[in-house]
Amino acid sequence: MDISNLFSLKGKVALVTGATHGIGFFIASSYANAGATIVFNDLNKESVDKGLAAYKEIGITAKGYVFDVTDEEQVNKAIEQINQEVGVIDILVNNAGIIKRIPMCEMSASDFRQVIDVDLNGPFIVSKAVLPEMIKKRSGKIINLCSMMSELGRETVSAYAAAKGGLKMLTKNIASEYGEYNIQCNGIGPGYIATSQTAPLRERQADGSRHPFDSFIISKTPTARWGEADDLTGPAIFLASEASNFVNGHILYVDGGLLAYIGRQP
Repeated sequence: MDISNLFSLKGKVALVTGATHGIGFFIASSYANAGATIVFNDLNKESVDKGLAAYKEIGITAKGYVFDVTDEEQVNKAIEQINQEVGVIDILVNNAGIIKRIPMCEMSASDFRQVIDVDLNGPFIVSKAVLPEMIKKRSGKIINLCSMMSELGRETVSAYAAAKGGLKMLTKNIASEYGEYNIQCNGIGPGYIATSQTAPLRERQADGSRHPFDSFIISKTPTARWGEADDLTGPAIFLASEASNFVNGHILYVDGGLLAYIGRQP
């Protein structure tokens, strides 16, 4: 096979949930540049319209739908609509997620459940909705946005870590159940990525020194820098393309080596 075709997404329909901004937006944009038709969702029309405008600004014609990934009825209806209006989904990226930074002893059970609902039940519900058509055509890619917290714990993120740890295992189980249908389910675990959301953590202090959290991340990352959105482009395209047809149930951590490194001795 021509090596350029191996990584091409031409003719593919990719649904990236919650891809109106941030990492999801960058992944969807890279898929569009590789030839895919992009579909995304958000909770309300205003957010979807903002997403459509953002894609248009960089020359991408995307399709946006309003639905909540935690509502099975909404998801099923939307997937059916996408199948009819755009085409059967070839690539699903379960990107939509939330985090609540609250110490465990101060966190309510309802807050804990909400994080689990969006970050773990959501990928289950959306994956379940796209799998039947993937099984029929014996082809499909499901990519779950995992996290460093799929492997590590940290103060104030008990619900997020529990959800992302569960998502890692859901990834492996989907691969186990549906691999025989030529469906690959893998995860991407981004390290600390420089986005607008993390910008305040990277701002220089009044005396010119690094933000304490910025210094912490730099000290724990062998590459001594935050990741850039472009660092996710190759891994995301690889897992969505034919190049990964025999890669299944794997979590690809794009973290600059953070998980491999105990840190420098003081």
